[in-house]
Amino acid sequence: MAPRTNDSEPENSQPVRRLRTRPEGPMGVQGAKALGGVEGAQPLQDGTGRGGGGEKGREQRIAAVRRVAAAARRSRALHLTGCATLLAVALTTGSIALGAARDDNNASVAPASAAVSPALLATGDLETGITSLQAHLRDQPRDFTGWATLGLAYVEQARTKGDPSRYPQAARAFDRSLALNPANDQALAGRAALAAARHDFEDALEYADQALKVNPYSERALCTRTDALVELGRYADAAKAARTADDRRPGIPVFTRYAYVQELRGDVRTAERVLKQALSSATTPGDITYVATQLGQLAWNQGDYDTALTHYSRALAADENYVPALEGRARAQAANGDRAAATQGLRDVVSRYPLPGPLVELGELYEAAGDKAQADDQYALVDAWTALARANGVNADLDTALAAADHGDKASALRAARAEWDRRRTVHTADALAWALHVNGKDEEALPYAREATATGYRNAAFLYHRGIIERATGHAEDAREHLRAALKLNPGFSPLGARQARTALKDLEAAK
Repeated sequence: MAPRTNDSEPENSQPVRRLRTRPEGPMGVQGAKALGGVEGAQPLQDGTGRGGGGEKGREQRIAAVRRVAAAARRSRALHLTGCATLLAVALTTGSIALGAARDDNNASVAPASAAVSPALLATGDLETGITSLQAHLRDQPRDFTGWATLGLAYVEQARTKGDPSRYPQAARAFDRSLALNPANDQALAGRAALAAARHDFEDALEYADQALKVNPYSERALCTRTDALVELGRYADAAKAARTADDRRPGIPVFTRYAYVQELRGDVRTAERVLKQALSSATTPGDITYVATQLGQLAWNQGDYDTALTHYSRALAADENYVPALEGRARAQAANGDRAAATQGLRDVVSRYPLPGPLVELGELYEAAGDKAQADDQYALVDAWTALARANGVNADLDTALAAADHGDKASALRAARAEWDRRRTVHTADALAWALHVNGKDEEALPYAREATATGYRNAAFLYHRGIIERATGHAEDAREHLRAALKLNPGFSPLGARQARTALKDLEAAK
């Protein structure tokens, strides 16, 4: 069981979005640790003769590919071209089967009894598991459990491969499962996980509640319910949900969520203690990798780079291809002064997984080193990923707001931040809106949001930096000095560019005293 705390729930506490400080949740299929570093399934056809999505989907994919091509035309480097190719391939070949599977003579097909076992998909060989399920469902198309498991596998594949084009196929698999049995909790919990992956947290909560009515002990539904409440800004409810999950299904997926809720409330010691307990109980490489990465990110957030690197090393010893650990290690290396290793590490990550987080981090490393052209190459690819995500039903407004505010179209950043704030009022959306208002010259309007972003006790240097800069712009010099000092004390290497700008602003404020 995770340790209990006796403190009362904070009134009017604001939630927080897990952005660039946490990977997705630890569960893979049926509560196993989320799988990483595996190959995708072979493309299948959807019964229409096309690769999924019909004519509308085709037009969306073409539009997104054109965006990638535009980015490539601005490029000077083969690196960008390679990343653009990865995105284009994901768009054009990422549609996966719900009808007849294409035969693959090189694929290993498990027996039908094994094909429907979620444990097969939790072993780390996700591609083999998907191939087996597809073969099984050709023979047993009315197996609602098999369809639910296939949908969960597609969600995992989308998450671990960074390819949102998998999500429509997951949705159709869940639809098929629920059409066969509307009351099966596996498909309902899978629907919840899919909605959360698409950042539709209202639907995630609704589907999780439906699944829990059928099976109150569904680990996936319990965990997704906690995630959704956090992302919707309902902190007190999220804390209660985490305790309920701990009572019903104690284990690593629940422990990590319990720890995160505590971290959001500023209780870093409890979060660290729970994660260390979870790591001590972890036996599989997947669980060790995930929990060690969580500990690394917690340490990095507190500016303890050596400890973070130790945790990331343990994670990568268990799975050398685990992307959140690779990205976290590079971030810690950069903060610790090893910019060359950090740059190479992030280049390796984005060459395989061109996602917004590592793309922006790599771009900022290039920019801090004076290579603006290389930096712009990375920022251009963020737009391509955003197009891909939106074409496949993912709400990318928060990602857009954060990236565009510093490295893109400032007006679009503000539009996206306002839209996200209207949907869910969390600490991360408050911070994003505050910063988007600031870069658009609306500092007086930004200040209340910057204050709200830092009101819960969550220790985040970027939030403190943003607040300090906005306070400086609005004439609150003493408050600005306080929060800029706090940001640099907490995590002096929180951003290659932001930390440098924080030090410059603080120096100017000190000189003006």
